[in-house]
Amino acid sequence: MGRTSLDILWKYPTHAIEPGGDPCVCFHVVESSPWGFILHFLNFGIDSCDTSDDSGDWHVRSNYSAESILADSPAQHLTEQKIVVLDFGSQYAQLIARRVREQNVYCQILRHDIPAQRLAELAPKGIILSGGPASVYEDNAPRCDPELFRLGIPVLGICYGMQLTCDALGGNVDNAPSREYGPATCQIEKAAELFDGLPDEMDVWMSHGDQISSVSSDFEVLAKTSTCPFAAIRHRELPVFGLQFHPEVTHTPMGGRLLENFVIGVCGCKQTWHLGDFAAASIDRIREQVGNRRVICGLSGGVDSSVVAALLYKAIGPQLSCILVDNGLLRKNEQAIVIREFSDHFKTDLHVVDGEDRFMSTLAGISEPQEKRRRIGHAFIECFKQEAEAIEDAAFLAQGTLYPDVIESGADPDGPAATIKLHHNVGGLPEELGFELIEPLRDLFKDEVRRLGLELGLPESLVWRHPFPGPGLAVRCLGEITREKLDVLREADAIVVEEIENAGLYRQTSQSFAVLLPVQSVGVMGDARTYENAVAIRSVDTNDFMTADWSRLPYDLLARMSSRIINEVKGVNRVCYDISSKPPATIEWE
Repeated sequence: MGRTSLDILWKYPTHAIEPGGDPCVCFHVVESSPWGFILHFLNFGIDSCDTSDDSGDWHVRSNYSAESILADSPAQHLTEQKIVVLDFGSQYAQLIARRVREQNVYCQILRHDIPAQRLAELAPKGIILSGGPASVYEDNAPRCDPELFRLGIPVLGICYGMQLTCDALGGNVDNAPSREYGPATCQIEKAAELFDGLPDEMDVWMSHGDQISSVSSDFEVLAKTSTCPFAAIRHRELPVFGLQFHPEVTHTPMGGRLLENFVIGVCGCKQTWHLGDFAAASIDRIREQVGNRRVICGLSGGVDSSVVAALLYKAIGPQLSCILVDNGLLRKNEQAIVIREFSDHFKTDLHVVDGEDRFMSTLAGISEPQEKRRRIGHAFIECFKQEAEAIEDAAFLAQGTLYPDVIESGADPDGPAATIKLHHNVGGLPEELGFELIEPLRDLFKDEVRRLGLELGLPESLVWRHPFPGPGLAVRCLGEITREKLDVLREADAIVVEEIENAGLYRQTSQSFAVLLPVQSVGVMGDARTYENAVAIRSVDTNDFMTADWSRLPYDLLARMSSRIINEVKGVNRVCYDISSKPPATIEWE
């Protein structure tokens, strides 16, 4: 096949490479199409930390058969001691699972209506019923199979899950006379089991409009607040508990200890979930799956695919080929940084592809954000496909799929169904490539991926690197894309990051960057009137990227950023600071 506008800048057959950031091309197969596969979340190398963000961060997601999911599951000895969370539409379902895993116990999220018989087959050590936005007395309210309460498996209902428990086992739920949204003080009536070792009073976080108005004699009260007489309950005969408050959020300071009491104390779980063991099991599984064949992995510089590349290299060494597509939308010196970082540790077959002309051509005259994403996705697939075909004996495509991707894509047949935003469907990977997928991180949350990266010896500068959207600077250069605008944005963005680092705030902030606005403003520089570009600075703090607050950066830091951008970046005469939270705003501007 001809190379058209594609040029190969470098080919390193044996050059040293090290997984640095999100080097994985993160394709996530979703469903068959006339071309082959529809892709969700094409993270064409650059890490996207937030799968639920409207930023255009493209992380792969897929629908697989139950057999492939079982084949890709982590080693059984790591997950046989597990807790399952039934998701009733809670915004905190993933957070509950993460908090359980902090106890070194594996946790899996399942759909709320999974049959009790299937739960018995899965044999979890405990079941957690999540919160949710519905009211149990509504006709179409989501419900669980009531037989799960009779399995003899400990159950913990949280908020809506507690109300559903009482509704099923004897109790009344009504609209609360005094709704609680925010902090509350909980008085512990009985400290056994859930509240073992906790103080008589504890701060908790409430978020409910309904609450239990009465319970049957089968329940006893464990805790209450001034407005909620049934803040925590326990069934007298069954291993069933309920909490009206949310132990999983940081606003309940002792929530982690409470969950530990349930997971370790009540359920008797052994703490077998350790990322070091996970890495060893993953390496063994990759070796068995790949044999003596070759794997392709896309590079960029973010954490997800860096960890994928690290696992692959430890498993198969020189059988790994990596592709970096320079689309002209990368940050300043991105290409050089990726090559340098990956040349410090691992030797692999690195292909660096110059696709800038192709991307600039396909984006010419386009200003609509969705269309930008779609065109970038298609152009990337063309570049990647063309280079992949030049790699002999390539049989596998590695991708940095994370557990939230699996959950939100509906890939797990026992998991909750999810609707993927339309703009994340960005193109198709031609079926004739015939790649088999490798997804070693599909059971991990983002924080676990970072910890695994450290376990594998990746540099902290890569493990903790701020996320970068899949479409790159295209969604930070508002309006039509030109090379000149991108150059201005790159310089401004580099100053923002440099000043954040110099102030020692890089790890304290979650994402910091510059945005080039599609407006010009009047200014005075020297004795001359100017009419030039405006740049917005965006910096946010978040734990999960589902919600985020703007960073309270020091005024002198903002002043240095503004002064440097205006003085050092030609074509900018005004700098603004974005003080919007998510929601209602998104982290990225497009």
